[in-house]
Amino acid sequence: MKFMKYAVFFYTSVGIEPYTKVSKPQKISLWSNLLFWANVINLSVIVFGEVLYLGVAFSDGKLIDAVTVMSYIGFVIVGMSKMFFIWWKKPDLSNMVKELEGIYPEGKAQEETYQLERYLKSCSRISITYALLYSVLIWTFNLFSIMQFLVYEKWLKIRVVGQTLPYLMYFPWNWEGNWLYYLLLFCQNFAGHTSASGQISTDLLLCAVATQIVMHFDHLARVVENEELSKDWEENSRFLTKTVRYHQRILRLMDVLNDIFGIPLLLNFMVSTFVICFVGFQMTVGVPPDLMIKLFLFLFSSMCQVYLICHYGQLIADASSGLSIAAYRQNWHNADIRYRRALVFFIARPQRTTYLKATVFMNITRATMTDLLQISYKFFALLRTMYIK
Repeated sequence: MKFMKYAVFFYTSVGIEPYTKVSKPQKISLWSNLLFWANVINLSVIVFGEVLYLGVAFSDGKLIDAVTVMSYIGFVIVGMSKMFFIWWKKPDLSNMVKELEGIYPEGKAQEETYQLERYLKSCSRISITYALLYSVLIWTFNLFSIMQFLVYEKWLKIRVVGQTLPYLMYFPWNWEGNWLYYLLLFCQNFAGHTSASGQISTDLLLCAVATQIVMHFDHLARVVENEELSKDWEENSRFLTKTVRYHQRILRLMDVLNDIFGIPLLLNFMVSTFVICFVGFQMTVGVPPDLMIKLFLFLFSSMCQVYLICHYGQLIADASSGLSIAAYRQNWHNADIRYRRALVFFIARPQRTTYLKATVFMNITRATMTDLLQISYKFFALLRTMYIK
């Protein structure tokens, strides 16, 4: 599907086929399986080394190093959880894509009626911008140590940088000055790409599905509002029945969407709260200007990720509740009394707003972004107090 192409591209880069289609027989690719497990094993080893470093940093009283590595661990946890949940929920995701294809507009005339081009352009523009932002983030982190070495030591010759790695890890052996440095550098870059791709692909898939659901809600609202009713009860009842069935299909899609993405979204918001807190703390303890740029990019990307999810959650909530307003604007006063009575029940259902949910614990709207930032600030203030003392 046109909406899914960017998400599928990033899933393919980590060896995941997120869904299968009836028109496309499932192919078992040995290369994809090898790539997926190579990504998982390498990322697991790297995060294990970071956890060991975290323990050593706490035992040595190095709070800043501990906070730094915790932000890395949080980033990896979010990426791995999103990858595994999509891999686990592939059958459900395939069924959801099948349902989306079943109500997808066919032909030029239907595409214009649904205003498909407008939604597709919006989704593509946001997807490309978000993917570029996260790609710049991860490769800034991956190549930062190499650029420091080339600029400060080789070009400007103002200080000795030496061989450094992009991420803090604990190693029981000496890797400096031998071939192990290059192996670890490759593994860390590979792990950074895996974690970033896991997040980018799942977020883009969520945005693609959410955009289509909003498109169908908006189309249904326009159809209901613009329907010319008459005193013919039979004709009006057929229209209402068709409308209710269409609405039920959209609501079932939302149920599946929340079932697939609910736990990853909850984990995403929980971890992002701490990551924003940790990165903000690092920026306030006095770091060099070049490192400040890297941290700012990390903070900005984390906040953009959360806002992106909240933005689409708000769009779904607004589109679902707008259906009741569209029904009220209909020329129902010209219809049979039986239709008017039935329309009351139809209006009542959209007034119970449909939300994008992070399980049963959280309804996601733009207000969720405010709540998350408030919690992050509270943890930040606590961390600053501990550091000062």
